[in-house]
Amino acid sequence: MKKLSVLAVAVASVAVMSSAAQAETVWKLAFNQPEGHPEYVAVQHFSDKLKAATNGEYSIEIGANELLGSQKETIEMVQNGTLEFSMVAGSLLENWNPDFAVFNLPYVFKDYKHLQRVVKDKSVVGDLFKSLESKGLTVLCAQYSGTRNVYTSKVEVKTPADLKGLKIRVMQSDTMVKMLNYMGGTGTPMGQGDVYTAIQTGVLDGAENNEVTYYALKQHEVGPIYNLTGHLMMPDYIITNTEFYNGLPAEVKKFFDENLDGLVDEEFELFQNQVAKSLEAAKKEGTRVVVADKDSFKKAVEPLIAEKVNTDTAKALYDAVQKLRDAK
Repeated sequence: MKKLSVLAVAVASVAVMSSAAQAETVWKLAFNQPEGHPEYVAVQHFSDKLKAATNGEYSIEIGANELLGSQKETIEMVQNGTLEFSMVAGSLLENWNPDFAVFNLPYVFKDYKHLQRVVKDKSVVGDLFKSLESKGLTVLCAQYSGTRNVYTSKVEVKTPADLKGLKIRVMQSDTMVKMLNYMGGTGTPMGQGDVYTAIQTGVLDGAENNEVTYYALKQHEVGPIYNLTGHLMMPDYIITNTEFYNGLPAEVKKFFDENLDGLVDEEFELFQNQVAKSLEAAKKEGTRVVVADKDSFKKAVEPLIAEKVNTDTAKALYDAVQKLRDAK
């Protein structure tokens, strides 16, 4: 009898341990940058807080380096419910609602603080973030993805004329292609995972990205001329499946509501701190930094802004962004 009781207790303990092990729900978030990237770190901290707040019941696992697919693919995965979250470039959301283009236009933001004010202001972004819910997507928050500049393998770029005939990788959106074309080059859409080899083999003459990503993905090895065009300060977005998100337990929803702004603030600070470090590290490894004539590029892209800000909702959004330009 005693042996039986011990066995019963052992079986019960295993059952409890098994139940506890299975109690933690791990959601996945797709990410196209490496571990250690400011966006990765901020989401990891958010996940740690979520896990602590729910006594280990819920957490988020980040699939870095496009492990879960390209950004375009993961948007569709989130939409059909096979993936819970993804971090995606703002340009890709234009394919779902053209008004997202307002935030993806060159020189629309004065500086990163201006962008930070805008993306946390629900009176500005509330309707935009909810606009994809009819298509199964919810935008949870925006992240700072740096100021984008053009980098090249052989040619210094100071004015639009210097980009003539150069194939420059851009993200897979109509606005990005047109932007680079207006800037004087040939915009060539391509997934991030193929860029290094494309520049290395001469398929591309360069690309455009922020300092942190430029160095983290070792693009400085194949595109050692970093030209400070400062043409874009475009947010990334964390998206989720609308039905999944609406079905979350009340305490989890409450956690998201109360902590998303903190995630945004932490990521902005982390990213800004990393910018100077990344560029300095790239310079030590051979990068040459070239100061470009930003005014000439601003003038060149004016037709794009007029073309994209062409509906009442887009104009209202653009005006709202500009009203916050010098706010404190």
